[in-house]
Amino acid sequence: MDFKHHPSTDFRPLEALSRDQAADEIEALREGIRHHDYLYYVKTEPAISDAVYDQLFDRLQALEAEFPSLQSENSPTQRIGAEPVSALNKREHRAAMLSLESVQNDDEVADFIKRLQRDAGGGDNDGDGDDAGGGDDAGDGNQGPVALVLEPKFDGLSIELIYDQGVFSSGSTRGDGYTGEDISHNLRRAAAVPMRLHKAPRHLAVRAEIFMPRSGFTALNRERVQRGDEPFANPRNAAAGLMRQLDPNRVAGRPLDLFCYELLEIDGEAAPATHHQLLERLADWGLKTCPLNRNAEHLDDVRAYHAELEGQRDTLDVEIDGVVIKLDDRARRETLGVRARSPRWALAWKFAPREEITTLEEITVQVGRTGILTPIALLQPVDVGGVTVSRATLHNADEVQRKDVRPGDQVRIIRAGDVIPEIAERIEQPGQTRALSFAMPEHCPVCSTEIIRDGAYHRCPAGLACEAQLVGQITHYASRDALDIDGLGEETARQLVERGLVHDLADLYRLETQDLEAMEGFGETAARNLVQAIDRARRPSLQRFVYALGIRHIGARMATVLTRRFGSLDALLKADRTALERIPEVGPEIAAAVVAFFDNADNRQVLEKLRDAGVEVEDVSEQEPAQADDSHRLSGKTFVFTGELAHYSRREAQSAVEARGGRATSDVSSATDYLVRGKDPGSKAERAQDLGIEILDEAEFEQLLEQG
Repeated sequence: MDFKHHPSTDFRPLEALSRDQAADEIEALREGIRHHDYLYYVKTEPAISDAVYDQLFDRLQALEAEFPSLQSENSPTQRIGAEPVSALNKREHRAAMLSLESVQNDDEVADFIKRLQRDAGGGDNDGDGDDAGGGDDAGDGNQGPVALVLEPKFDGLSIELIYDQGVFSSGSTRGDGYTGEDISHNLRRAAAVPMRLHKAPRHLAVRAEIFMPRSGFTALNRERVQRGDEPFANPRNAAAGLMRQLDPNRVAGRPLDLFCYELLEIDGEAAPATHHQLLERLADWGLKTCPLNRNAEHLDDVRAYHAELEGQRDTLDVEIDGVVIKLDDRARRETLGVRARSPRWALAWKFAPREEITTLEEITVQVGRTGILTPIALLQPVDVGGVTVSRATLHNADEVQRKDVRPGDQVRIIRAGDVIPEIAERIEQPGQTRALSFAMPEHCPVCSTEIIRDGAYHRCPAGLACEAQLVGQITHYASRDALDIDGLGEETARQLVERGLVHDLADLYRLETQDLEAMEGFGETAARNLVQAIDRARRPSLQRFVYALGIRHIGARMATVLTRRFGSLDALLKADRTALERIPEVGPEIAAAVVAFFDNADNRQVLEKLRDAGVEVEDVSEQEPAQADDSHRLSGKTFVFTGELAHYSRREAQSAVEARGGRATSDVSSATDYLVRGKDPGSKAERAQDLGIEILDEAEFEQLLEQG
């Protein structure tokens, strides 16, 4: 059976195989799959179609399931499905994983190369190169050739990979350079990490960079944004976050890649004499190296390479932030030695940092808690005011059309105080062939329900039947101003939905301790505490419950208004638009939202299931007498918030105002009574000052809340 060169998929029935025959086929399949992984990931020269590869893989899975005694830890099938680890343990590296001295100045690069040229004859290597800048010819760098290897400086996660007898043994993060975290369980699930090498030495430890390609990063952020999650700031954060997961199943199938570039330890054969020979040997063994690596001898070679890669930076599928210059001769490296934390024989020449102009990679849509679809621009990560930005809001379809931004465009990003980044303008690119104009989807990207137009917005009407809305609903339902379920935040809600433990709000009340213990971040105590917290929320007040349902336009204040008027959940369920619009504070838009929520069959079913689960909403007559909102000095007052508050999220601050009869708006106008200013305020503070509006700091705002 030759699955490497002639991969037939005409398999015999499993029941017709003896154990020995199955063992032979399993070994042949593993060898064939590893070979095709090598061609795909290392050589980037796939020899078979994805469909044939999938058939080989599925056959191997079926054989291992039929003959469990033939399973192996290093089988390609073990990349999917594995038990979580309890913690990331520390692991000492086989050799120090040093950092690199970084420069951004051409003269400093010239000094470094001049030093290497001078030291070629065994010159003085003591000290830290303080004399590097001396001499009028320091910037020439072309006094004589010196063998160099040039590599891209990857913006990923530096790792150690260890192989024994050619089989993957373990891997760890760089950590402090001497000790890192054991991430072997996750590396086994990353398809780009080979589990078995070709004719490798008896023992091998190499340094590599694991990263998320830009294309995979954009796809992952699209998925996160559509579900309502915060996107990753940059590919490095995405790769590092995945590698530090306790559950390796979160890594399986994710778009991760790696390049190997240094030798840490070798036993069983002599180490290559030069770095470029090492890179060749790494590839021969089956470890992927970067195709952009290049040999050089002079400063002009280095300058040309730096300029070339900086020009390609935005089109490469790997995020790079500079180039690395290394002495090729490994014996001379030993002579030059190291400083405290960096080698004397290598230097990183960084690119100029990206500023506010970047590339719009893709426009996707985010499904919010109330079903509103918001277009989101996924960006090539860019630094804006000291913050790395990888997305910007586009508000609605009309805004996208007005700004006429499309994938591939160069755009200018602004980040104004308390708002998420926005696209200020598109940068003209003469001669550019632009992508097609963006159009809102006709169906929800999460649940496939047909989208409806609601004024300037598009909305998914599925309500609690939409997973994106469900995660937001659970988070809102458990928030402090709603049912105040301690320990039930967004990440926990996400895990509950993804693991199929919660399909609607009623399922929360059926959770048991053992359900939660299997989730990341939960032990027995945390699981028990959350189950108890949920149980305490079985008898909520009507006002809290109405607010917790997350009905569009219904904040804490309006939930209080409805509670006073109707007194019970049953009465509110029966209310029609006419009855609702008789309430002075309720306009047509609010009335329509309330009726639509309770008319939705899925929502009514969830309410019935909540009752079946033991949730008893207290009528007003059963509750403590409520303080009238209009008795508070904030009744009828309008607030605007700007900047970051230390003790309140924006939603919490707004809810606190609404609960006291006030209202919160997003724009400053002559009707604004108070502007609350936090850290890093935006332009709203200046406008409020111009209009003579009273400006409060957080302490003054808290005092106002406490006054009767």
